[in-house]
Amino acid sequence: MRSLLQIPSVAARDVDTEGRTLVSYDVTGSAQLYEVGADGEWRQLTDLDGVAAGRYLPGARAVVVQHDAGGNERGQLSLVDLDSPDVAGEGPLPPLVPFVHDPAFVHRLAGVAPGRVLYLTNRRNGVDFDLVSREIASGKETVLYDGGGYVAEVEASPDGRWVALTRPNAPANSLQLLLVSTEDGRIEPLTPWGDDAFVRTPSWQPDSSALLVSGNPGREMTAVLRYDLAARTWSEVVADPGHDLVGWVSPAGAHVLVASNDDGAVSLALHSLPDGELVRDLDLPAGGCAALHRHPDPVWSQAGDAVAVTYSSPVEPPYAVRLDVASGTSRAVRPPDRPDLPGGLVAPESHRVATPDGEQIPTFVYRPADGGDGSAVLVIHGGPEGQSVRQWQPMVAALVAQGHTVLVPNVRGSTGYGKRWYALDDVRRRLDSVADLAALHDWLPTIGVDPDRVALYGGSYGGYMVLAGLAFQPARWAAGVDIVGIASLVTFLENTSDYRRAHREREYGSLANDRDFLHEASPLTQVDAIRAPLFVIHGANDPRVPLSEAEQIVAALRARNVPCELRVYGDEGHGLAKRANQLDAYPAACAFLAEQLAKRPGGTSDRGEGVA
Repeated sequence: MRSLLQIPSVAARDVDTEGRTLVSYDVTGSAQLYEVGADGEWRQLTDLDGVAAGRYLPGARAVVVQHDAGGNERGQLSLVDLDSPDVAGEGPLPPLVPFVHDPAFVHRLAGVAPGRVLYLTNRRNGVDFDLVSREIASGKETVLYDGGGYVAEVEASPDGRWVALTRPNAPANSLQLLLVSTEDGRIEPLTPWGDDAFVRTPSWQPDSSALLVSGNPGREMTAVLRYDLAARTWSEVVADPGHDLVGWVSPAGAHVLVASNDDGAVSLALHSLPDGELVRDLDLPAGGCAALHRHPDPVWSQAGDAVAVTYSSPVEPPYAVRLDVASGTSRAVRPPDRPDLPGGLVAPESHRVATPDGEQIPTFVYRPADGGDGSAVLVIHGGPEGQSVRQWQPMVAALVAQGHTVLVPNVRGSTGYGKRWYALDDVRRRLDSVADLAALHDWLPTIGVDPDRVALYGGSYGGYMVLAGLAFQPARWAAGVDIVGIASLVTFLENTSDYRRAHREREYGSLANDRDFLHEASPLTQVDAIRAPLFVIHGANDPRVPLSEAEQIVAALRARNVPCELRVYGDEGHGLAKRANQLDAYPAACAFLAEQLAKRPGGTSDRGEGVA
C-alpha cells in the first residue's frame, strides 16, 4: 500500500500552442501546478498547503490558480506571471498574486478569455452561485448571471453576447441548459424536454451561431447534440445507442473531440463538424480511462492544434497526454523519475450480477494472480450519481496484492449504463441500491469466495453504502471501512453546506417532504443491528459530509461495544488529498481488513440472519 501511494500522478490542466502543458503533479505530497515545456523540462509553479488547479490565460504568459485551505472547498483565485523573475529570498517559485479572495465563500474558476476570467461564487447569500466576469488589468467585475441555484458548467460565446450554463433541474440527476444574454441579463431555458435529461459540456462554434452539448433528452445514452441559435432547433451530431458520449468542440469549430464510455473504458476520437463523421481514433492505450470520472476534462489549445487529456488504467497511474490533432499522435507527460510499478497489478474481469428483481449489476472483479485466499472486499463508489471506471485505484491494487478478491460494482443509481439505471435509486428507492449489495454477496460463492469473509469499503456515498450494508444486512458482512460517509441522511442534510443541501435534496429527498423515509433509510437508525468491526476515516474540514456524521456513528457503536476505529485529519476535507495522511490512513485500513478477513482455523460464524 505504501509503495503504491507514493507513485506520483500527473493530470492535464491546459495546453498552449508553443508545446507547453500545464499539469497537476503530486510529488510534493499534494497536487501542485507545474509547466512542462516542449523540451520536456519541468517547472514548478505553486507550493500551496492544499490542492492547486488552474488554466493558462489566453494572450498572456500567465496562469490563474484555484486553491483552497485544508480541503474546505472554499476556492480562491490567484495569478502567476510566468515571465516574472523569481523573487529573491522566496525560493524558485514565481510569486502568487491574489486575484479573487474571500475565505468565507466559494470561488470556482469557470472560464478564461483574453484579458478576463469567469468565476462562480456563492458570496451573495452563501447558497446561490453567481457568474462573474473580472477584468485582469482593472479588476472591474460584471455579474453575468445571478438567477439562483448551483451552477455546474459555464461557457461564454466567442462574440461575448451569450453565456451558456448548466444548472440542476428539479428531478434528480437532471441538469438544465440556460442561455444568458450578457446585454440585458435575459435567461432562456434551452432544455424544455419532458424527461429527466442530463446536459453537460456546453461549447460554442467559433462564430457563436450554434452550441454543442452532451445530453440525453428522449434517449437512454448521452449523445453530442447541436443547438442552432437562429433557428432555435436541436439536432444530433454524434450518437451511439449503446454508449454514453461526451464532446468538446475545437476552437476553430472544425472538429469535436468525443469520449466514448464502454463499460468504464473511456476512449477518445476526433469527429468532423458539422456532419459528425469519424476522422480518427486517438492514440491512447486500450482498457483505460482517457477522460471523465475524477480526471479533469480534456482541454483544447487556443489554436485548436492540440488537446491535453489525462489517462490512467488499473495498471497505469494517471499521466497527462498531449494529442496532436493533425496527425492523431500523442506525447505522454509522465512524472520524471517515476519509480517502477510493483508487480502483480491486474486488470478486472467484467461481470453482470443478477438481482432478485431481475436487474443486472455491472461489476468489475479483480482477482489475485494466485487465486486469492477466499476473502473479498466490495469497493463502492461515491456519488451516488457516479461510476466506477477502469482507472488507477491504489487501494484496489493493494487489496488484491494482499490476497483479497475485489469487487467494484456499479450498483443501481450509477451513471454510464443508461438513464433508467441511474434513476433506480432516486429518493424513496434508496434502499433498492443497498439491496444490490446483498445480491453481490450472494453471488460471491460462484467465483470461489467464502461468504463469511467479505468486507465493504467506500467513500462519501460509498461510505453510506458501507454503513447501510452493515446496518441493514448484518449477517452478510465481516467488516467495513467508511471514508467520509453518511451515517444519517437526516443529519447530513441538516448540517451540510447550505448550497449543497438544496442540490442534494433532489437526489436523496427533502427534509420537508421525505424526513420519515430519510430517517428509515439511515444506518444510524439501525445501529443496534451492526456488529461488524468498523474503520472510519474523515476530514475535519469536510464541507459536504460533516465530521459529525463520523463522530455519531462511532459513538453509537462504541456505546454498544462494537469494535470501531476513527481517524480524523485536521487538514483534510471530503477525502484525503495529502500523501502524508494517505500513508497514515490507508495502510492502517488495509491492515484492519487483513485482520478481520483472515482465516481462523476451526472458527465458525456466529452471524444470524439479517435484513436483505
